Amino acid sequence: MRTSRFGLLAATAALAMAATAAQAADLPSRYSPAPAYNAMPVFTWTGFYVGANVGYGWNTGTSRYYDPAFGYVGSGRSGGFVGGGQAGYNYQLGMFVLGAETDIQYATVGNKGASYGTVYYSGNSDGFFGTIRARIGVAFDRALVYGTGGFAYRDVGGNSAHDPVLGYHRGNSTNGGWTLGGGVEYAVSNNISAKVEGLYVNLDTKSNYALGDQHHDRRDTEFGVLRAGLNYKFN
Repeated sequence: MRTSRFGLLAATAALAMAATAAQAADLPSRYSPAPAYNAMPVFTWTGFYVGANVGYGWNTGTSRYYDPAFGYVGSGRSGGFVGGGQAGYNYQLGMFVLGAETDIQYATVGNKGASYGTVYYSGNSDGFFGTIRARIGVAFDRALVYGTGGFAYRDVGGNSAHDPVLGYHRGNSTNGGWTLGGGVEYAVSNNISAKVEGLYVNLDTKSNYALGDQHHDRRDTEFGVLRAGLNYKFN
């Protein structure tokens, strides 16, 4: 009889525990689900871009002309406005950014005139120059510090006066050379970046003064450029 009583009590306790567990399972959970994790997109310099720039250029070379009586006479250095557009592509590897860029610029940095003896020939300073360059830089998140260098070409300034007696003529012509420089660029958004850049351009010296079959003129074509620009990067 005592055994039956113990069995009945054990069965009753088991049923009570099962009911309590079932009720607890039906109650709402006290813990909120883990919030979804949305990672912020990481900025990258990789991509094609186009842009525009404005700045100042100054001629660091000289333009001298040979006078049979006076030797080399006349020289001039000048500077002025430069402005144009650029396009290129960057590829980012870790902190390093490799790229290529080409640009074309309107420039007023040519020598404006020439003297031959006591005669002065007025010239023009308008022209253009362009570059095709490699770029390599180090990125600090949205800031990029880079160096650049490559091929340069130009037709900057010139004097097209002609003396029918002396046979003097200096005309514009396009010639090539090289350029080196560097800059700093900062991405103000995922698509827009602003930059400040400096370039040194050195182009082939060319003889342009003709007297019979004599070529006596020496024109040094070297100039520096400091410019600011904006780029738009395509995603």
